[in-house]
Amino acid sequence: MNTFLLYLLKSSVLLSVFLSFFLLVMRRSEHFRFNRFTLLGGSALCLLLPLLHLRINLPTLYSEYLEPATVATGEESAPEVAATASGLSLSWQAVILFLFLTGALVTLGFYLYSYGRMFRLLRHTHSERRDGFILHLVPYETPSFSWMRHIVINREDFERHPAICLHEQAHVRYGHSHDLLLSSALTVLQWFNPLVWICRSELKLLHEYEADDFVLYQGINATQYQLLLVKKAVGEKRFLLANGFNHAQLKNRIMMMQNTSRAAWKKLFLLLLIPLLAGTSLLFAENTATDDDEPVRYSLLEIKPLFQGEEASHFAYWVNEHLTYPKEAKDNKLQGRVTLQFVIEKDGSVTNVKVLRGTDSVLDEEAVRIVSQSPKWTPGYVGGKPVRVTYIFPVIFQLK
Repeated sequence: MNTFLLYLLKSSVLLSVFLSFFLLVMRRSEHFRFNRFTLLGGSALCLLLPLLHLRINLPTLYSEYLEPATVATGEESAPEVAATASGLSLSWQAVILFLFLTGALVTLGFYLYSYGRMFRLLRHTHSERRDGFILHLVPYETPSFSWMRHIVINREDFERHPAICLHEQAHVRYGHSHDLLLSSALTVLQWFNPLVWICRSELKLLHEYEADDFVLYQGINATQYQLLLVKKAVGEKRFLLANGFNHAQLKNRIMMMQNTSRAAWKKLFLLLLIPLLAGTSLLFAENTATDDDEPVRYSLLEIKPLFQGEEASHFAYWVNEHLTYPKEAKDNKLQGRVTLQFVIEKDGSVTNVKVLRGTDSVLDEEAVRIVSQSPKWTPGYVGGKPVRVTYIFPVIFQLK
């Protein structure tokens, strides 16, 4: 499998496990900042873990598929047939990669569009530098929001409702815009994972909890503040990348303000993530050999073997050039797939060619014959030393 697609698969599974745990176990915790850093840090960890090369002496989900060689009858030349077969075998990966890039670009486009609108608004409104932030007062009715050190607020709201400005100051003070940038990058990379989108909304809700907590800490009356939230509950979500006074779920925010419990023991739930993520990571670990002289799986090599100075897939072209479709097989219309296994020795020679799954003895023998005549390879390496390598190679005999 394509290395990047495999990384996406691993990281998506890890993120799904982590985010499901977060939503089920830690979502209702009142430790807003702790939950916020847990959500961000855990997501980052899920992106980093697949980059580690874990190895265990047990079977795992991880596997690698090699390109088949194809032999055909008719007037087509073997190199042309090999090229066609290689293209077909890669097509499903190309389609998946194309779909991923399309979705990522569309997601990125939405964010850039929202940022462009917000940037134009910031650029065309009068600004005043205040203590720790830049204030933009607008004369028309608009939902307040903050971005980095900028706060945009309706002039009337600024004068009549200081709690709104305090709320946006909290977003600036706690650096919530940086969180949203990281979250946006994650949704671009994992746009196909619905849990990533759900937890992006959860992160914005944590921002609101934290900002509400800050406002009440400044001495604002909780009842009056909640009434103000209800009054301002209707509004347009204009900027996807911004923190806004009206962006989050109102009912949850009011409930959190009424809940004064801060049980520290709830943080201990985070310890459950250690075996959970470790176990998930091991599902994708590579299976190691237990004997130094035992052939190593191709997928475990630090440096892959080369055939005639090129990648191992080039071996399929050599096979097609030298393989002969047996006359007896043609006459009896025999065709099918022969899966071989052989060992590339430390000196590059090919040995121990055997049929793992055959189709007919005539075709099996021809596949073994030609592979056994393979020129020497450049051996694979582990730890800077050449090793014996197990290689699985399918040959497809196909009548045209």
